[in-house]
Amino acid sequence: MKGRLSIFLLFVAVTVSAQQVPFERILNANKEPQNWLTYGGTFFNQRYSLLNQITPDNVKNLELQWVLQVRAMDGTTKFEATPLVVDGVMYTVKPASPAYEVVALDAATGRIYWTYSYSPAESKTCCGRNNKGLAIQGDRLYLATIDTHLISLDAKTGREIFNVKVESPNTGLPSDYSFTVTPLIVKDKVILGPAGGEYGIRGYVAAFDAKTGNEKWRFHVIPEPGEPGHETWGGNSWEHGGGSIWTPGSYDPELNLVYWGTGNAGPDWNGDPRPGDNLYTCSVVALDADTGKLKWHYQFSPHDEFDYDSTQVPVLADIEWQGKPRKVMMWANRNGIFYVLDRATGEFLLGKPFVKVNWTSGFDAKGKPIRAVQTSTNGIRVYPGNQGGTNWYNPAFSPRTGLFYIPAWEETSSVFTKRDQEYKPGVNFAGGGFTADVGLTATNTYTRIEDEGYYGSTKAIDPKTGDAKWAFKMSQVTDSGVLTTTTNLVFAGGREGYFYALDARDGKLLWKSMLGGQVANGPITYAVNGKQYVSVAAGNGLFTFALRP
Repeated sequence: MKGRLSIFLLFVAVTVSAQQVPFERILNANKEPQNWLTYGGTFFNQRYSLLNQITPDNVKNLELQWVLQVRAMDGTTKFEATPLVVDGVMYTVKPASPAYEVVALDAATGRIYWTYSYSPAESKTCCGRNNKGLAIQGDRLYLATIDTHLISLDAKTGREIFNVKVESPNTGLPSDYSFTVTPLIVKDKVILGPAGGEYGIRGYVAAFDAKTGNEKWRFHVIPEPGEPGHETWGGNSWEHGGGSIWTPGSYDPELNLVYWGTGNAGPDWNGDPRPGDNLYTCSVVALDADTGKLKWHYQFSPHDEFDYDSTQVPVLADIEWQGKPRKVMMWANRNGIFYVLDRATGEFLLGKPFVKVNWTSGFDAKGKPIRAVQTSTNGIRVYPGNQGGTNWYNPAFSPRTGLFYIPAWEETSSVFTKRDQEYKPGVNFAGGGFTADVGLTATNTYTRIEDEGYYGSTKAIDPKTGDAKWAFKMSQVTDSGVLTTTTNLVFAGGREGYFYALDARDGKLLWKSMLGGQVANGPITYAVNGKQYVSVAAGNGLFTFALRP
């Protein structure tokens, strides 16, 4: 196998053109819309493209160009990675089922140039052996693995440059820590954080040297004794307080701040062992990109008992706010509320439900939510349900329409029940459970309660008011991200298996294609030799479309 692989990579080394993506290119990714250089398109994570070949008038002429097949996956693992495209070469990672496969391919034809395979060690995961994708800088790719390795690859050949083990099990059991996140590249650092809150980890955001993989700084989501915020944890509950990192952050180069959403507190559904607000879980933290020092935070769901991780990607924009220009952060949260914050200071500007919500009755004068319900041993029905009003699925923002586009779960609820549970290494640390209308339940099975009235939608929100302008309704819920373009298009999909193009102004359906599996990544668009393409993952494949001649 090694011999065949070496020959294959030698061949690739002379056929893939040199890929050089210095930090300045990523910083100015909006100036080269033919490429897709980072997870959300740019550091602002708007998933907004300036390409204009595909329009509302001709989008009906999209046709399939090529498909990348993935080996069969288990029931919880999905193709969640967002591909990168650099000068006609696409890079993506197939899920770890059983092995990761990083591939470089011709973005116009789907021809594979090289493949790098990595078989991770056994790790504890709640939600499948998924991966959100790769990062690139210079001539290197970066992969974070389910068994907490940070791997750097040569973008030209797929050759492994370094492979650093970040976390090691200290119990004799598989590690409770895992990486599913796409790394964020800022200057000379690779920034990421672990999942594993369901197994009692203590989450963090950490930066690693892009050349060596050596750790440069670490911010603990759960503050230890003596650190600000530690007083929001009772007793020793902070030691296994959760605070996972599921999705990549955003970056504002003018403020030199990186923004990260943090996961729920542990145990998930019983807050009794952890009295207090439990900072900095279910929050956004603004960190100095050079040092990791906390500049400000906002907690979306204090003392969470409903698994409302802030797993969503922060979306940044410069908009007019009450008649003046303002640097804002927009956030459609898993807890069912759409937020607007000042991204320089963290000031709360707006919070408004975008789906049915009963866990809060509103906000106090400082923007802190007022809790309306708690979990109990007898169970209580809460809206939105355990999967939230949205989840990690990527939203989008169009500076042209001024609208924020959310993949939403409408009218869903769960009955949450708490129970006493002591922390034990390697054992799920949930403190209860839930029954759900729809979605992945605590026992990793899909359930559906008939006549509950739930559905998925792609919803357009005016960030200045929080009001919905339109909603495109689906017959099933959605795990799809959203893409929008300067030509007033919105691309999205759902569990039904359809991939849609909508009019970004009014939500009118313009085109759809059945892909035969649930859409569970963020669509991207790019151009090669002047031809615009749109790619999206569904089921066990990556599908790429373009206009027919």
